[in-house]
Amino acid sequence: MNQASKPLPVWIDIVVIPLVNLMLALSVSIVIIYLIGANPFEAIKLMAEGAFGSSEGVGYTLYYATNFIFTGLAVAIAFHSMLFNIGGEGQAYIGGLGVAIVLLAFDHYLPAWMLVPIALVASMVFGAAWAAIPAYLQAYRGSHIVITTIMFNFIAANLMVYLLVNIFIEPGSMTPQSRPFLDNAWLPSMQAIFADIGIKISESPLNLSFIFALIASFLVWIYVWHTRWGYEMRSVGFSEQAASYAGIKTKRVVMITMLISGGLAGLVGINEIMGVQHKLMLDFVAGYGFTGIAVALMGRNHPVGIIMASILFGALFQGGAELAFDMPIISKEMVFVIQGLIILFSGALTYMSRPWIEKLFSVFYKTKNLGEI
Repeated sequence: MNQASKPLPVWIDIVVIPLVNLMLALSVSIVIIYLIGANPFEAIKLMAEGAFGSSEGVGYTLYYATNFIFTGLAVAIAFHSMLFNIGGEGQAYIGGLGVAIVLLAFDHYLPAWMLVPIALVASMVFGAAWAAIPAYLQAYRGSHIVITTIMFNFIAANLMVYLLVNIFIEPGSMTPQSRPFLDNAWLPSMQAIFADIGIKISESPLNLSFIFALIASFLVWIYVWHTRWGYEMRSVGFSEQAASYAGIKTKRVVMITMLISGGLAGLVGINEIMGVQHKLMLDFVAGYGFTGIAVALMGRNHPVGIIMASILFGALFQGGAELAFDMPIISKEMVFVIQGLIILFSGALTYMSRPWIEKLFSVFYKTKNLGEI
């Protein structure tokens, strides 16, 4: 093989390139912050301290990251079959509905150790069911998955409004939300879990679902790269025609991939409905499904990269809120600009830095080989 065509190692693709893109985004952000009259290095310091400077800040950062891991994995696993699942928002919404139905029906009768696995299954089943219709339309009717999943986001949002206003609303309440769940239907917080082992941390929304997100990441890694079904999925992603010629049932692969993707997005409902809100309410998804697209792009559709990107975006959400509070000259909208720049460089411009990184790696590799000779 020609030395110049030496492929990049996986660690460069999923770690170095995203870090370079992040540095480019931060560099542009520093210039913008300076132009509006603020000290950019003080702003970055405040963001870092807000996200990681206390156990409470870390808790909020990881709480946000949990949702991003679920939606990032959902986008990534679909992308390995070259399916652009833009419907994570709706699938997460319906997944939360499944969680709420289970908890509202059984919190008077079942203990927590039974409710947690049932709610987990319900979140994935409802999320997968919501993804099944666009999947069928893509596989068997030729409808483009991007269009149908976007449409289903709006359908899910309006369906939730109807259900909460007319069916699930708490009797006597003017707010479109269900009754609160009983305490046995609450997912344990990390504060309580750490307290049980004698470690005191500050109160935050972080709960057991963060562990579920890490387990889901590991299972996705196993499925995509170490199973026959993952191989078939990636084969369809590389070339659907070649995969079909090789005997792979491509329509079945599309269906299974989208069901898994929808199930992963539905797990957001576990974190939000069972872990934090403890009731069904409107708008609990809060854009996590769309941010998951940027997380998957930045994480190079690999679970390790997605975890790292999710923590970064969690830090941006938490640190940005602290920054807007501590430095009034930087408004909430300015924080959105910084987040948008990171999404731009990690998404639309994700391959901008790749050519010169490949050249540097090629020079290093060639120099190393010459030195060994």
